[in-house]
Amino acid sequence: MSVHWPIIRRLLASPLSVAIIDDRRSYRGLEILVAAMNLAAALQSKCQSPTLGVMLPTGGGFPIVALAGWFLGKTVVPLNYLLKQEELQYVIDDCGTDTVVTAGPMLEFTGFTPRVKNLVLLERLNLAGIPDFIRPALADDEDLAVLLYTSGTSGKPKGVMLTHANLSANIQQVDEWVHFTRRDVMMGVLPQFHSFGMTVLTLLPLTLGIKVVYAPRFVPQRIVKLCREHRPSILVAIPSMYTALLSVKDAHPEDFVSLKYAISGGEPLPDSTFERFNERFKVRLAEGYGLTETAPATNWCRPDGWRRHSVGPPLPGVIERVVDLNTRQTLGPDEEGEILIKGPNVMRGYYHLPEQTAAAFDEHGFFRTGDIGRFDSDGHLFITGRLKEMLIIGGENVFPREIEEVLNQHPSVMASGVIGRQDPLRGELPIAFVEIKEDAAFDEKELQRWCRQKLAGYKVPDEIRRLDQLPRNPTGKIMRRELKKLLDS
Repeated sequence: MSVHWPIIRRLLASPLSVAIIDDRRSYRGLEILVAAMNLAAALQSKCQSPTLGVMLPTGGGFPIVALAGWFLGKTVVPLNYLLKQEELQYVIDDCGTDTVVTAGPMLEFTGFTPRVKNLVLLERLNLAGIPDFIRPALADDEDLAVLLYTSGTSGKPKGVMLTHANLSANIQQVDEWVHFTRRDVMMGVLPQFHSFGMTVLTLLPLTLGIKVVYAPRFVPQRIVKLCREHRPSILVAIPSMYTALLSVKDAHPEDFVSLKYAISGGEPLPDSTFERFNERFKVRLAEGYGLTETAPATNWCRPDGWRRHSVGPPLPGVIERVVDLNTRQTLGPDEEGEILIKGPNVMRGYYHLPEQTAAAFDEHGFFRTGDIGRFDSDGHLFITGRLKEMLIIGGENVFPREIEEVLNQHPSVMASGVIGRQDPLRGELPIAFVEIKEDAAFDEKELQRWCRQKLAGYKVPDEIRRLDQLPRNPTGKIMRRELKKLLDS
């Protein structure tokens, strides 16, 4: 199934309805279609590669470019403009595109001009005129719709190959589980080069006819103002964004009263953020789970089945197993192991990386997530750690998340990151890095005492260092690789 045809039909069915609002303007259904058709006509003779790069801020421009690319049968490559310049150029070269669609202000913001045959600036095109008719291409299920590059927290970015069937399946899975209505309004705060920002906050609302309000930059005061003005019913964000919203001094519960779904994903939701958000704004945050490789959503904790720390049961059509780290045998409820996933939303593989693709799947075709978790007796999934981040201390498996949760509960700590340091006696020792709240004092001994009260002795950080800001990747995840560099230096 072509991912773009249901969007075309929805836009034609509601041509005068406002589908998108961003910081520049609003877009009606017909305006989006006309703009995409005009852009496709402009690109038709220029873009000869099977891929089309797009580097734009979150807003109405991205779906217009994506639709134009799919009209022409191209694979769309969203470019993460927050990467370093050499990483961005690597992605452009690796995907083999000869064309990048962007905007002048974006080039100024990044200070980067892609080295590519065709650099197309949207503001120089007339996308509002009567377009030449281009019949949108039909795509087979296995045709590539997008190449989404991972943010490269552990090496060079990898191109995740998502097909038209992958994206179409995930839209259908989320809708079947959540049951959206045309009256819903989404708040789009995640970048559209991010898998959740693209599928859940862009393609899904366009397919279902849900209005979406975009913020190109996450400015907490601005987000609160948009919530007051547009009364969104759906907010999907990462934990650090919810933490930042707590810093808005004039924000009140009434600002968020319209929310039916406030979903946190991308990284573990700290207890302190959950509790403070619930206490101050009367909003109970729920967690979801997914990966770029799964298009992305696999689990969503609905309000009617909410339980703390759970990311919810698998979405319809998603099969999940938890297996023993050593024997690879499937485990029962409340037994911890690696999470494996299978379903129509799971990627085809990594672009031009056959060995890494083969290693990502087991002999039964399940994708190996590298995440550690457990199911409860009702089939709700709980994420407890990341396999690559696991520390082995005196022969015991320890996940940084457990230590970070305790540190984050201390009144002085804004956020924390824990890594391991090699030790000749115990194998590894936990080392913590913390961001301290404004006007709070840093006291290493006090933080270690705090941990000692709540953790087994071998889990207490051997050393705690203060950082003004923890290193994060463009989607907000703490970069342990950078913490290791700080430790080594």
